[in-house]
Amino acid sequence: MGVSYKDLGLVNTREMFAKAMEGKYAIPAYNFNNLEQLQAIISACVESKSPVILQVSKGARDYANATMLRYMAMGAVEYAKELGCNVPIALHLDHGDTFETCKSCVDFGFSSVMIDGSHHSFEENIAVTKQVVEYAHAHDVTVEGELGILAGIEDEVVAEVSSYTDPDQVVEFVERTCVDSLAISIGTSHGAFKFKAGEPVPPLRFDILEECEKRIPGFPIVLHGASSVLQDYVTMINQYGGDLKGALGVPEEQLRKAAASSVCKINIDSDGRLVFTAKIREHLANNPDHFDPRQYLKPARADLVKMYKAKNENVLGSAGKA
Repeated sequence: MGVSYKDLGLVNTREMFAKAMEGKYAIPAYNFNNLEQLQAIISACVESKSPVILQVSKGARDYANATMLRYMAMGAVEYAKELGCNVPIALHLDHGDTFETCKSCVDFGFSSVMIDGSHHSFEENIAVTKQVVEYAHAHDVTVEGELGILAGIEDEVVAEVSSYTDPDQVVEFVERTCVDSLAISIGTSHGAFKFKAGEPVPPLRFDILEECEKRIPGFPIVLHGASSVLQDYVTMINQYGGDLKGALGVPEEQLRKAAASSVCKINIDSDGRLVFTAKIREHLANNPDHFDPRQYLKPARADLVKMYKAKNENVLGSAGKA
């Protein structure tokens, strides 16, 4: 017997996206893998009064355990209330690779799922996406599809070469699948090493985004791989024994421009990982006698809160929209 996300206090993304489209901002979609990241996301979004999408990859779900994750999501809703603002919270599967994975997430209380069929042929992508949509919509769960492939490595998502979304395909894909939102490829990529060191970061292909907007006006568009790869934290990681030289991300001004368009969900994962790892490395290097996890996780969590708040307020425009 499945569990409805509504019983956990979660919401799907339909109303979130409608408001974001109207208000010209983007909903933050933050990936988390542990309790401290989840606490930081909720704290930051309550403090900045931002709606939020909690994202879990298939790998993160396996890591956390599906049952534990369900109660963590319920706890996040109650924690937000305790902090003083009942912000809308969705729980979203990031890069579901099969119908079975998506179905399992719907049954375990997710309010939104992504089926990533972008590595299939166009027809196969439509077929698997449509299958997920039919099951999810029967449970009032929203579905994100994907056209185009993002390069890079993050969690279990691996692609050597990116391929831009073909605007000629978006209308047919959306109409035949009945998805609620569409992830497109316009030059972002997964992971911290988005671009080659020493080369200029190529600008996002806003011409493709604008063409997609024309073809499917008023339809929610999603950007993946949109971490900025914060250089202060890359430097900190390297200063304390890491080796992330040349890690570059998407300039925040380009993300601000995207957030003011029909892009109503922006996925951010690598920045959270970098901040967390940098602060832990710094703390342990400066306090070699510390062995209590709370001693090094607390400052990491505090910096995460600052980073997520800054994203909501300065990049996504979602602050104050809860």
